[in-house]
Amino acid sequence: MNSPHQPLPTFDEVLLCTPQTTAEQVGLFLRRCLIPRSRGEKIYTMLYADELSYDVSCRAEELFQHLQRYSSSYRLVILCNCEREHSYIPSAFSQYKVHIIPQRPRAEIQQYLQHHYRVAQPSNSAASVFKGNMCVGIVSSKRAGVGE
Repeated sequence: MNSPHQPLPTFDEVLLCTPQTTAEQVGLFLRRCLIPRSRGEKIYTMLYADELSYDVSCRAEELFQHLQRYSSSYRLVILCNCEREHSYIPSAFSQYKVHIIPQRPRAEIQQYLQHHYRVAQPSNSAASVFKGNMCVGIVSSKRAGVGE
């Protein structure tokens, strides 16, 4: 948000981790981040890395330690749930831990995201489904699982 006109991260810069995320997916992501090449100014982010299985987490740390030797100029952020700080990944990378609290008001964050997710020329696209010509939206239900 410090550079409002910079683009949001692209699909190759973000890995959304779940318990089903494979070691191969994490490995490909870490290679994109850590292998020296013309990376530009990309910031790679692993979201919910604390949800990775133990085996995948171990292999990810090993690969990270191996690849880190080849590059000293990488940009990697690993976000974890503070309630799961004792899982493998947060523990393995604990020396780099920084507790983050959002520094901007919620309304300002929403306005920033609306700027990036608004479709400029709404036409016959899926964006017309969401409020305010947004190309993304959140659909939720108060009674999940009953067909709403």
